[in-house]
Amino acid sequence: MSLTELEEIGIKNIGKIYHNIGYDELIQHELENSECAITKKGVTAVDTGIFTGRSPKDKYFVDCDPSNKYIAWGDVNKKVDAKVFEELLTVAKEQLSNKDIYVTDVYCGASAASKKSIRFVSEIAWQSHFVKNMFIRPTESELRTFKSDFTVLNACKAIDAKFKEHGLNSEVFVMFDIENNMAIIGGTWYGGEMKKGIFSMMNYWLPLEGKLSMHCSANVGKDGDTALFFGLSGTGKTTLSTDPKRRLIGDDEHGWDDYGVFNFEGGCYAKVINLDPDSEPEIFCAIREGALLENVAMNEEGEVDYSDDSKTENTRVSYPIEFIDNHEPSLGADHPKNIIFLSADAFGVLPPVSKLTREQAMYYFLSGYTAKVAGTERGITEPVATFSSCFGEAFLPLHPTVYAKLLGEKIDKYGVNVYLVNTGWTGGAYGVGKRMSIRDTRACIDAILDGSIKNSEFMTTKTFRLRVPKTLNNVNSEILNPRNAWKDESEFKKTRDTLANMFIENFKKYQLENSEFDYSAAGPRIVKED
Repeated sequence: MSLTELEEIGIKNIGKIYHNIGYDELIQHELENSECAITKKGVTAVDTGIFTGRSPKDKYFVDCDPSNKYIAWGDVNKKVDAKVFEELLTVAKEQLSNKDIYVTDVYCGASAASKKSIRFVSEIAWQSHFVKNMFIRPTESELRTFKSDFTVLNACKAIDAKFKEHGLNSEVFVMFDIENNMAIIGGTWYGGEMKKGIFSMMNYWLPLEGKLSMHCSANVGKDGDTALFFGLSGTGKTTLSTDPKRRLIGDDEHGWDDYGVFNFEGGCYAKVINLDPDSEPEIFCAIREGALLENVAMNEEGEVDYSDDSKTENTRVSYPIEFIDNHEPSLGADHPKNIIFLSADAFGVLPPVSKLTREQAMYYFLSGYTAKVAGTERGITEPVATFSSCFGEAFLPLHPTVYAKLLGEKIDKYGVNVYLVNTGWTGGAYGVGKRMSIRDTRACIDAILDGSIKNSEFMTTKTFRLRVPKTLNNVNSEILNPRNAWKDESEFKKTRDTLANMFIENFKKYQLENSEFDYSAAGPRIVKED
């Protein structure tokens, strides 16, 4: 990127422009700028300041034609006036002026038919390192002809001193001007804002092109059979898609176009709190030179203590996907054969595995259920149901039914099998029952992926009306029907009906008159039992 191009954006009196520099040079800059420390293993480690996670209450979209006709305005997608954006854009440009600047050009989307060209501009070397890890790195020849579709100005040192006058939440701002293809970030250093910001934009662009964007992981078998794993945090999305028998396509964000499934990213962003090399060896081995640790604790000798949550429980590492040995080099594969919805049911009433009808698939996709457990947050003394539409509502600029319609069309067109897998509790709710063993969950996943589950005889549960196998290879048959796993049947019925009512109440927002998305008939139904 030339000085003229930056000046055209409005950044002035620039010092040096470090445009698409390599990892070695970036790490050297991080050291010289006192932005990082180096671990004993030679890994760069940074702190992101007081913000160790995203700031969803500070995310806004410019209210401007015609994009405002498509955005689902509300608590997730908040409006900001174009004049306020322009004022903060000036603040961001002034912060980035009179500085040395890091410019990083990347792609989002491994499909040639669907990829977007993204340019990141920052005064912080490690932020350039972060996006270089996380997104798809163009070849040298591609960089020579690179032209950005969207630009992100990360002015993390800037703040909105007039946020009250602007009617905003705080001094932090993460704003998107869709019509002018630009985003600005101020007040927060957290790298995840850049990652999830572009994910939000892909969730805007692709569905309007008739392509599905998804918050899921994906892998592919030796015969080319693709599987998708949808799930919220803590459900096992990353762990279960990392399979020594199958190649990892990606662990978090994907698209689905006419040519198949493809990763949005070129890297992984894994949690490392309590990281254990025995249970997650792939992630542990990926933490090597070139990776970027965030907010971890280490001693004077540079030894990292992954159990230390004194800075945050959201300790992270980003690394190129090539650091995972068993990955799919093309970052894409054919249309999926199986889709798996993961729910960590802390109420202990969902079956470990169930095969969904097409209507049930739509119902559980729109519901996006998992549960928080007692003790994880102050005031939570019993399981709390969490519903996040399409398993990623926080990143959906359009109405959830837009994504659901696309999913339904693709399920029909490609004859995809859809399953619901409970990675949560069995034999009782949290505190009484026990967590589903990884062995049993793996066995359920294996049976789905190798097709052997289709040989099972199925029964239908009451209330949730889910089809569950009576027997399944290597899985204790006593837990396949959750009712049988509980010692106290009356307590099971009570807890089951409690969760069912939560589902029913949550889904009322989709039960609009003449709505094609009223799949409530496929959801749970409370019936009196003798």
